[in-house]
Amino acid sequence: MNSIEKALDILMVFVPYNQEMGTTEISRKLDLHKATVSRILLTLSQKGLLQQNPQNKKYTLGGGALKLGQAVRHSLRTSLIPQAKPYIDQLRETLMETVTLEAFYGGYSMMAYVADGPQQVRVAAEVGEILPSHAAAGSKSILAFSSPEVRARCLNGELKAFTPNTIVDADDFQHHLVEVRRNGYSTDREEIDIGINAIGVPIFSYGDKAVGAVVVVGPSARIPGKNLDFLVSKLTETASKIAALMHYSGDFYQDHSSNRIS
Repeated sequence: MNSIEKALDILMVFVPYNQEMGTTEISRKLDLHKATVSRILLTLSQKGLLQQNPQNKKYTLGGGALKLGQAVRHSLRTSLIPQAKPYIDQLRETLMETVTLEAFYGGYSMMAYVADGPQQVRVAAEVGEILPSHAAAGSKSILAFSSPEVRARCLNGELKAFTPNTIVDADDFQHHLVEVRRNGYSTDREEIDIGINAIGVPIFSYGDKAVGAVVVVGPSARIPGKNLDFLVSKLTETASKIAALMHYSGDFYQDHSSNRIS
């Protein structure tokens, strides 16, 4: 076990930038005997987890490490729904309202999972439904934390007006996304259907990438347009738990929770 721990420590030395390092440098960083480091480096290289520069004899992560990373990224793309489902269900029980999971695939946002609320009057949402990026609460929270290139691709063309409340001016919408980034959550205030409000909080994955959103949706009489602290705090708590399973290690949820508490 001690040898395994040392090998793992050596691999983690190359995180996050995979800079070249020699045996002596690694030995000093980890306070390990040079002969021990040399032996482990040889084994890791033979397994493809490290590779050695033949000119300066220094090491970097190898093809085996790349394959491990690709496996993790593939699992993240396919595991969002099953990972998120129990947390979405739990939030539905807490809020007694419909809670949905929006997922971002290939430049558009889709309804990935729906936990229907117990109320007689509730919103009909269908799994697989493509959502308007400029109006749906979850989509807006995802776009707000996406790259300018992704936003440009999603917002290419005319912004359709679903109700008088829909933002249809591109500049106005960009300003709206700035507000979403500042607040840490997004809203749909009767922007798709009159009488229906929604609140969304983004889900981040490894690499600080917004891959989905947790959304509570319902009649505007029950999902208010103001005084959202309780609902936002519960959405943020749920999104944080899901993001942790997606290997997100940033401070977004803590920072925005602290801002609301203060």
